[in-house]
Amino acid sequence: MLPAKSAESKPIKGSNGKKATKKAAKKATKTAAPKTVTAKADKPKVAVKPPKPKGRKKKNGTRRVTAESMASKQREISVSEFFTKNRHLLGFDNPAKALLTTIKEAVDNSLDACEEAGILPTIKVEIIEIREDRYVVVVEDNGPGIVKAQIPKIFGKLLYGSKFHRLKQSRGQQGIGISAAGMYGQMTTGWPVVISSRTSARRPAIQFKIMLDTAKNKPNIIEEKELEWTVPHGTRVEINLQGTYKGGKHSVDEFLDQVAIANPHAELSYIPPKGRPPAHYPRAVDELPPDPSEIKPHPHGVELGALMKLLKESQHRNVSSTLQNDFSRVSPRVAEAICAMANVRPKASPRTLGLPDIDRLFKAIPKVKIMAPRTDCVVPIGEDAIMKGLSREMDANFYTSATRPPAVYRGNPFRVEVGLAYGGSLRRKKKGADEAALVNGKKADKAQGPITLIRYANRVPLQYQQGAGAIFKAVVECGWRQYGLPQHKGGLPMGPMVLLVHLASVWVPFTSESKEAVAHYPEIIKEIKLAIRECGRKLASHLRRREKALLERKRRSIFEMYIGELATALSNLTGVSGNRLQKQLTEMAVRHTGGIEAAAEGGVATGEGVTATDGDAETTSEEK
Repeated sequence: MLPAKSAESKPIKGSNGKKATKKAAKKATKTAAPKTVTAKADKPKVAVKPPKPKGRKKKNGTRRVTAESMASKQREISVSEFFTKNRHLLGFDNPAKALLTTIKEAVDNSLDACEEAGILPTIKVEIIEIREDRYVVVVEDNGPGIVKAQIPKIFGKLLYGSKFHRLKQSRGQQGIGISAAGMYGQMTTGWPVVISSRTSARRPAIQFKIMLDTAKNKPNIIEEKELEWTVPHGTRVEINLQGTYKGGKHSVDEFLDQVAIANPHAELSYIPPKGRPPAHYPRAVDELPPDPSEIKPHPHGVELGALMKLLKESQHRNVSSTLQNDFSRVSPRVAEAICAMANVRPKASPRTLGLPDIDRLFKAIPKVKIMAPRTDCVVPIGEDAIMKGLSREMDANFYTSATRPPAVYRGNPFRVEVGLAYGGSLRRKKKGADEAALVNGKKADKAQGPITLIRYANRVPLQYQQGAGAIFKAVVECGWRQYGLPQHKGGLPMGPMVLLVHLASVWVPFTSESKEAVAHYPEIIKEIKLAIRECGRKLASHLRRREKALLERKRRSIFEMYIGELATALSNLTGVSGNRLQKQLTEMAVRHTGGIEAAAEGGVATGEGVTATDGDAETTSEEK
């Protein structure tokens, strides 16, 4: 038997048998034998940079940012930088409004300083025109002055003040206003704010020139020196800014008019630009308003988050003492009642309470009867002062006012008061008006257009965003037709009337930092409506008397047409003097058609009654 041939020795058919055999053998060797690797000389290691993080590519080929690159760009934002870019939030969104806001902030600070020091305010306001769009605003007061160390911080640092962390009625609240005005002047003109102040006649006056470092929110003192100043105490502020001066509505002139109404204890002097005549507002009363006291928040209206923060940060031993010491009007008996209703131990530590316990306390507070806030924490203008202020600035036929008792929103006490002036020189009669329009009071009122609404918050006039606040909403929703004034849906009533609404609070809830409108809290809207309705009822009574007097006057005019002929005929029949008969007949016509009140169109009136104006027809006993 022959041995089998191997695959390698088997011939392969083809034109070149030897070459084919060699190729097959080489291929088999590659598959069977492992590849030998020769050792190479070691090369020096080179440091390799880590690859850059690859982000996704956009369609156009550019890479998008990554989380790491975004994190490298994030940094803290200075409050000064924020308000530099968003100065419209502070009321500096156009040159005319910027000029008004600057004067408003300076006058508010002056009034606050004088009242806290017990000084009757005397304030001087001057606007100096440099060119068409550049002005220097100068505000000087006779207040207590500012100590040297505080001047740069007050005028060169945003959110710096003494009023933010306290519950006390004041015009300023946030520590932004006057420093923001200086920042606006610096950004638009490049000039520093100039402040001169003196605290006592025994001490020299100090003058600073300050610019605000917006990147760090810190003042840069450009110049500091002593100044020769004749006033014993006070402060003077000069701000160079870009602005526009105009008269009429939303003007500095109107603002100072309204300041004089709400602050009858202040004396104001005003020198406007463009050669306009200066104005002087003397004091209507020589007595300062009572100094409002600083209080703690009232438990009614406090929010759950605020209650939780108060309990967690309390330094008192137990819940009962925390409620008594951190809230106003909470006595030991009231604290025990709140804890009992919430099923919380009065002796428990406030810092160990859980969210369910705090929530039960929060829900129990409104169910417990608690005294209203103290009346001395919120000081209103006063009904008499409102009447004097309105009568000083405008000549009307009817005046009335109403002040509501203190109420609470979010734990903050507030009071609402309303003043009203109707008729008189407020009635703008059109030339050529027929007698029927003058006799019919409702038609005449409708021809006057909407009433003038003056809004105040802590004695400060609010001139912008009238339709955006709670005051406007409350006035519109009162339903003025029932009080004798026509009103379109969603609009102010029509007629010759000025309506003053003042909100006084330890913390006014403005809708923005510019302090132009009051937020829509239901408690505030309710109190405004109640005060307006009280004045509205008095106005309706006055309008009914006036309309009756006008009708009686029309009746008497018909009688008077025939009195002369009747007196002549009776004189011929009886031989009695015709003049005597005419006087007696005229007296009878007046007596039977409403008396003296009907002889006058309206008359000067208050909320309690009507007083006839001068020149009314009168009859004496001798003529009878």
